[in-house]
Amino acid sequence: MLELIQHALVSRDLSPIIAYEIASASLLVAIVAGAYAIYWMLRNYLLKAIHQVTLKTTNQWDDALMEAGVFHRFMRLIPLTIIQLGLDRGMPDHFILLKRIVFALIILTGARAIDAFLNSITTIYQQGKNDQRKPIRPLIQSLIIVLYLFAAIFIISVLLDKSPWNLFTLLGGLTAVTMLVFKDTILGFVAGVQLSANDMVREGDWIEMPKYGADGDVIEVTVNTVKVQNWDKTISTIPTYSLISDSFKNWRGMSESSGRRIKRSINIDMGTVRFVDEAMLERFRKIEVLKEYIEKKQEEIDAQNQERQIDLSATTVNGRRQTNLGIFRAYLVHYLHANPNIHKGMTFLVRHLQPTAQGLPIEIYVFSSDKVWANYEAIQADIFDHILAAVPEFELRVYQQPSGNDLATLSLPA
Repeated sequence: MLELIQHALVSRDLSPIIAYEIASASLLVAIVAGAYAIYWMLRNYLLKAIHQVTLKTTNQWDDALMEAGVFHRFMRLIPLTIIQLGLDRGMPDHFILLKRIVFALIILTGARAIDAFLNSITTIYQQGKNDQRKPIRPLIQSLIIVLYLFAAIFIISVLLDKSPWNLFTLLGGLTAVTMLVFKDTILGFVAGVQLSANDMVREGDWIEMPKYGADGDVIEVTVNTVKVQNWDKTISTIPTYSLISDSFKNWRGMSESSGRRIKRSINIDMGTVRFVDEAMLERFRKIEVLKEYIEKKQEEIDAQNQERQIDLSATTVNGRRQTNLGIFRAYLVHYLHANPNIHKGMTFLVRHLQPTAQGLPIEIYVFSSDKVWANYEAIQADIFDHILAAVPEFELRVYQQPSGNDLATLSLPA
């Protein structure tokens, strides 16, 4: 083609050198114009047709590919490839620099197209309804970094007309510098692989990491950072490798279980704990949930005392007797069992803790069936509202530090 254009110009009395330059420029313009015309038609007709098809389908993956620009970026390779083929077959050797630049653009455009495709994979994966999905964003971002690293090496090798393997060798010799520059990325990549392989954290998990002021839902996991939206709607950013090197609490186990733990205690004034007498027993029998328990317990105690021939009139510590605190604990067990918001199939305890200077802690260790935060707090508050109001009915007293009102009462004259 170049010879034909040059021969036509020479036949019009132009010098061969001028004819050659004009023919080369004309052919270059024709190649570029033809490639652009093809790209224009593809973008305005084929790309729009693909877009219409993706809108009509019910699949989500094609919409993700379209939004990420995958089709558009791959389509840009077509005119660049046409220009490259035209330069190789029709242009003289002194256009070698232009050929290298176009080839470098093909590599860059191809890398960007693959980049868009990998990002669309992340979007498609996150659109899934499976709550067990692991975070793949760190892995995808690591692949993108490696992709652009290779693309940069090949572009430099094309522009310098050198073998890319020589550049790889040079890069290997600069390993120390490379590791220093990309230290955070390398650590993040390794941490991302470990987080994904061990399923330590997923997007949507509730995690606590006081060191970084993080207490909320994970909204993004990347190579370098993990973003946590705290309950006050602030965003905490944590280095990804810190989730491997430091400790953090993941509440996913609670979210996936059947209940949410209620673990709270009240302190009983030990000076109010005593054996119950007949009058107290008679009064406690009037409590509906305790009537059967007190009868069975008293029959058991009476039978054992008679068997051992215990003289109960000598002193109250002879034999077995019920205490107001023991009956109170039994009341709590029956009350919590009757509560429809308490999960009966999980750990259920009403227990003593080690006595302290602040009294004897009675701990409630049960699980709420409702795991929603607001509902859980309301259930817990209702339980302890009732417990605090019920304590005096058993002639017990809750211990608390003296308040200003208590001190003022003590200062009044008798």
